[in-house]
Amino acid sequence: MSHGPATSESPGASGGPGTKGGPSTNGGDARPQPSRTVIEGAAVVTVDAPEPNTSGTGTEYTEGHVVIEDGRISAVGPGAAPSQPGPVRRVDGSGCLLTPGLVNTHHHLYQWATRGYAVDATLFGWLTELYPVWAGIDEELTGSAAAAGLGWTALSGCTTVADHHYVFPDTGGDVLGGVVSGAERIGVRLHAVRGSMDRGQSAGGLPPDSAVEDTESALRGTEDAIRRFHDPAFDSRVRVAVGPCSPFSVSGELMRSSAELARRHGVRLHTHLAETIDELERCDREFGCDPVDYAERLGWLGEDVWLAHGVHLSERNVARLGETGTGVAHCPSSNGRLGAGTAPVRPLLDHEAPVGLGIDGVASNESGRLGDELHQALLLGRARYGPDALSVRDALWMGTRGGARCLGREDELGSLEPGKLADIALWDLDGLGHAGIGDPVAALALGPLPRLRRLLCGGETVVADARLVRESERDLTAELRRSCSSLAAKGVG
Repeated sequence: MSHGPATSESPGASGGPGTKGGPSTNGGDARPQPSRTVIEGAAVVTVDAPEPNTSGTGTEYTEGHVVIEDGRISAVGPGAAPSQPGPVRRVDGSGCLLTPGLVNTHHHLYQWATRGYAVDATLFGWLTELYPVWAGIDEELTGSAAAAGLGWTALSGCTTVADHHYVFPDTGGDVLGGVVSGAERIGVRLHAVRGSMDRGQSAGGLPPDSAVEDTESALRGTEDAIRRFHDPAFDSRVRVAVGPCSPFSVSGELMRSSAELARRHGVRLHTHLAETIDELERCDREFGCDPVDYAERLGWLGEDVWLAHGVHLSERNVARLGETGTGVAHCPSSNGRLGAGTAPVRPLLDHEAPVGLGIDGVASNESGRLGDELHQALLLGRARYGPDALSVRDALWMGTRGGARCLGREDELGSLEPGKLADIALWDLDGLGHAGIGDPVAALALGPLPRLRRLLCGGETVVADARLVRESERDLTAELRRSCSSLAAKGVG
């Protein structure tokens, strides 16, 4: 079978589509660059089932191929790819598992500068220690922390990140712009959640007054972020969501007005909810209801909303989230680190509520790798509900298609289907850590996190052979160290 002109990428090759500063793939001559990329020889798990079920998560091939053209998937199937017209770049996927890129539904990238603080505290104690430190962040720090954090998540298979940023110091400059620039440096998709807090300690809230905005400033800042950064296009690299922080740091007025603002602009809504027992008790004491009822009272349930954590939900709460299509970002490692508990994932899935996975800030999940959350979600789900509660494919579904649904991008991301964006992870299972595990999905979800042979975002290479292609990991590390030292030197904490 003739495949036409091709440039081959062996398992040890570097560079690839979209590579900046990498080796030339055409030897410097005048031949046209390949218009298509073919990945073949790998086990392919498409995750094309709309819901996880007893038969798995969709179509799978023991050995298959994916064809990419103009940033989208044009074909998926078994065996070798059919003949392609024109120049073709071929990637050898032998010994690998090919999945959709992972989708991180909840993060706080600025917290990369404050790892290792309050390591034995519960959530409220942890926040009390860290809020004064975060009051010293600025645009330079958020840019460095975002680039480092997004680079690290990319190395764990993540192509899309929802970052919830809610700290805006008066002297910090354009801190949200710093986050956006960090995403551009790494080459992944960003959902920039413009957070806010207007309820400081003097108003009965948890954060110090120096870390909050007034209500009108928060709303203006949120609307400005939508105007500056939100791109609703199908292949958008940056979208903006509206994200007041939590009921114990935000007034009811800001919560209600933020929901109205988001719907006026057609963007999504995100907040922390039902994370700890302390929060449940506080909501009952202050508002006479539980957090889910309080959220619904303020217009915060619906298909355009996803909530972070959702650990402490009653059966009635779970049913209501399913009825309204409200999503949940499940953050198992962070919730375990802070002793908050674990979300009722199995009941949420049974009620068809969208469930995705989140890293949360690495000040409460120092690992910072979304690939690890597949493993953690699986173990904690079974620990809470029994050995049949979650399958390895349920975990992968939540980390891909479930996350895309939470972010309102299921038509674009989260599965390997023709017409969808070519956000793809090629996991190398050809080594000691996974040898002998017959099921490649089990190897991914139960074994050590595999190295990436390739990570593509919109068909462009973000990771090649376990290395970032746009930025040096060594340079990112040095830059982050300087930012951490600068923050510590301010002595804000």
